[in-house]
Amino acid sequence: MIQTGTDAVKCLAIIAAPLLTLSLGLASSRILNRHGHLTARAGSILGLASFGCAVLGLIPLLLDGPVFMVFGKAGPFELNIYYDHLSALLLLLISFLTAIITRYSVNYLAGDPNQGRFMRWLCLTAGSAQTLVIAGNLLFFTFAWMAVSLSLHKLLVFYPDRPGALLAARKKFIFSRLGDLCLLVAIVLIYREFHTWNFEDLLRQSRMGSISGCAACTVIGFLLVVCALLKSAQFPFHSWLPDTMETPTPVSALMHAGIINAGGFLVVRLSPIIVLSPGALILLAALGGFTALFASLTMLTHASVKRALAFSTVAQMGFMMLECGVGAFSLAALHLVAHSLYKAHAFLNSGGIIEISRTAWVPEGRPRAHPLLLTMTLGATVVLTLGCAQLLGINLFRNPGSLFLGMVLWLSLGFMLWNMWRHFMSPALVFRALILAAVLGLTGFTLHRLFDSILASALPEPKETWNWMDAGLAGFPLLLFLAVLVFQTQLPVWSSHPRCRALYVHARNGFYFTTLANRLVAAIWPLNRARSLPSSYGEVE
Repeated sequence: MIQTGTDAVKCLAIIAAPLLTLSLGLASSRILNRHGHLTARAGSILGLASFGCAVLGLIPLLLDGPVFMVFGKAGPFELNIYYDHLSALLLLLISFLTAIITRYSVNYLAGDPNQGRFMRWLCLTAGSAQTLVIAGNLLFFTFAWMAVSLSLHKLLVFYPDRPGALLAARKKFIFSRLGDLCLLVAIVLIYREFHTWNFEDLLRQSRMGSISGCAACTVIGFLLVVCALLKSAQFPFHSWLPDTMETPTPVSALMHAGIINAGGFLVVRLSPIIVLSPGALILLAALGGFTALFASLTMLTHASVKRALAFSTVAQMGFMMLECGVGAFSLAALHLVAHSLYKAHAFLNSGGIIEISRTAWVPEGRPRAHPLLLTMTLGATVVLTLGCAQLLGINLFRNPGSLFLGMVLWLSLGFMLWNMWRHFMSPALVFRALILAAVLGLTGFTLHRLFDSILASALPEPKETWNWMDAGLAGFPLLLFLAVLVFQTQLPVWSSHPRCRALYVHARNGFYFTTLANRLVAAIWPLNRARSLPSSYGEVE
């Protein structure tokens, strides 16, 4: 491990990655707006350079192991970085997304009089997120956590004359401040119990077993879990995320692909402490699972591409929290990376969905949605999933994480096969679909094993023994996923039923939690200008 200043030159790339992105924020918005296109170009170059530094930063990690460096100290506070495999993974991901999104923004906002101001706050938000993942202690982490939120708020109100955007930003601001309060109380309790804020010291104590039996660990675990739930837009604090669709598309891409994952990163980073509070894990799994079901149903009712993607993000964050709740932290990290890459592409390419729908081949007649076809595909994917696991020597019943991954692959591959076979079925198509499903299954299990190996030093030891509570937490996702899958596949059959139509109306309105949240926030923080809000921001449609 690198700890001394003599090796500082090896770590310059790690430090340079966020500093390059943050450097654009040193100039005032007024000056940057005068040269908007030039500023956008500069932001794009800085984003690409930041990604290059993140790649070079892997060298000291691979050669010397985790990096812990102190740059200054004032009392109990240290300005330091802790760069392990988890930090490297997230820094590389955020830097890559920053390079792509800043490049996209050059043309997206070309000609906008506030293009310079937009690029300034975009780089400040991304740079704060990069700082967050390499922060070496909880106090520095908290400062970066708040900086991400406050910078993002400037982007959410980029168009201040839109009342819907203002209301969504204010909802997010209130929920974020509640999360900040939980985090501040948690880090005070952590310092009182462990006498350190440094991640390196906390992880070392957890590996030595010296933090077991902590008197305040239950309270700390619940505070950290609530903070993560607030940050990642989990029920009932979810409504702000789908309502932020009036922001520019690059903001949506950065928010849904990067910023929203901060809650998951918090849980994974502090998992050695959170696992000491079984009640907090149960709360995380229960609320995460319910949010996934709730958002999945709501997502199906929205025709707006960006709004459906927003509810998809809420659902995916719910699945991620559920994975953390059952102890599958490496699987949650894999989910975080995969979801970020997919969602960035989905938002940046959302404008092309109309062209895709025009050119998509749709066979004549109504697609088949018979339950027998679904049963057949689920049976085929059971065999595929078990076969892939057996081929790689993976015991799905070793721990909740392995079983969870098996269930995810089973149902996701089942939906993929059903979606292909319901339109058209031939021997050639059946064979190709089964080959594709087998490749995806092997890839999923291989990536999970790879993440298990890479992140082993940063995560608590996985459970090798089960009890009735572990079995219940692992079985709960099975029922959840199966319910969502059945609803998605049989919706064409049930659409004519009165109860299904009534459920559709309620789900279309977010089961009215968005309306309640909007009215509450409007009462606490009313808009200064007298404007009528759109129906989707406060009234039942």
